[in-house]
Amino acid sequence: MSDQLKGLIITALGVLMVVPDSLFVRLIDADALVIAFWRNAVSGILILLGVLIWQGTRPYRALPGTGIYGLIYVIAVGGAGVMFPLAVSLTSVANVVFIIAALPVFAAIYSWVFLGEGISRRMVLTMIAVAMGLGILAYGSGETKGAHWTGDVTALGVAALFAAGLTAARKVRNVSMVAAVPIGYLGASLLLSPFIAPMSIADGQWHLVLFHGAFIAGSSIGLALGPRYIPSAEVGLLILLESVLAPLLAWAVIGEDPGPYALLGGAVVIGALAVSNAIALTRRRA
Repeated sequence: MSDQLKGLIITALGVLMVVPDSLFVRLIDADALVIAFWRNAVSGILILLGVLIWQGTRPYRALPGTGIYGLIYVIAVGGAGVMFPLAVSLTSVANVVFIIAALPVFAAIYSWVFLGEGISRRMVLTMIAVAMGLGILAYGSGETKGAHWTGDVTALGVAALFAAGLTAARKVRNVSMVAAVPIGYLGASLLLSPFIAPMSIADGQWHLVLFHGAFIAGSSIGLALGPRYIPSAEVGLLILLESVLAPLLAWAVIGEDPGPYALLGGAVVIGALAVSNAIALTRRRA
């Protein structure tokens, strides 16, 4: 199997495993912060065990050398893991995933400000289109049932925070950050624990909690390993699948209608990012 095909398969599996994330938040009958606690705790433990079994302690011995950049990544991963369930509890699934899809825009801005990388004309046009799409989403939050601006702002915070983590990770790209993921997840759960009632999950739903954590663990590993074998533009195109499939899954399973504004705004955001990534991929191959 070629590295290209291996990367596509691993990344696609990682994307597909994160698709039910928001649906699990909807199905589990508990406070959003309780769901965040178990989401991070279960997935953190599974990833930690996976790293120790396959690579031993070597990845953890390498992490201190990442310094402030590793710390930023850990904080970003843990914080985004808490904010995501909170965002889903406050607004529609469609709004959350479409807004988080704007993450590459934040990453480009951070890379320009902190890494001194230029922003291409293609990326500027992408940013303008994404901003228009988010504007449509924001307007629709006042018109669509289940959508609210507080959740939209929280989702925007998830995108901004995680983009900061990815930008920091690029400064230490010689070190695998997979081992840092469980530190962020378990650290966030530990900080949450004094303020919540972790055992308040409804009877008969613990299997959903375990499945939720397992899917996030599998997704985190796939999205950490797969992109090592394929260009970032291909990764970006595959990740957009989650933004398309997650609202459709919620619509099919629990009947959550995203509403016309979310569909229109999401189409603008996803379309702009898809075209941008496709152009980048075509230029790279040329």
